Amino acid sequence: MMPAFYAGFGCRRGCPADTLQRLLCQALDKQGLALADLRGIASISLKADEPGLLQLAEHLGLPLVLYHGAQLQPYEPLLSHRSAVAHRHSGCWGVAESAALALASQRQGTARLLLTRQVLGPATLALAC
Repeated sequence: MMPAFYAGFGCRRGCPADTLQRLLCQALDKQGLALADLRGIASISLKADEPGLLQLAEHLGLPLVLYHGAQLQPYEPLLSHRSAVAHRHSGCWGVAESAALALASQRQGTARLLLTRQVLGPATLALAC
C-alpha cells in the first residue's frame, strides 16, 4: 500500500486553481500515485487569501495548512532547490518543498521529499511523505 503523502504548493498571486490542479495531476501521474492517498496540502501563510489555492483545497476536500516563513526555515537543508527570490519575498528558501515537508513531519513525525519541486507556469509543487 502506498503511504499517505502531502503536497506543498507555491504560486504567484492570482494563479488559477486549474493550473494548480493540472500540476498536481501531472506530479501524481509521474510518480504513479493515487489522489486518494493525498492527505493534505500546504503553503506559506502569505498565501492564506490566494483564491486558486483555496479553491483547490475545497475541490479536493482537504484543508489548506499554512505555515509562517520561520516555521519553514528548519527544512532548508532538505531542499533540492533554493530560490533567492522566494527567500526575499517570504523568508523561506523554497515554499513548495518546505511546506510539503512541514506538513508531512507534523502529521507523521518524519518527512522526506517524494517528488522535488515541479513547476508549471506560475505554480510550484512538491510532494513529501
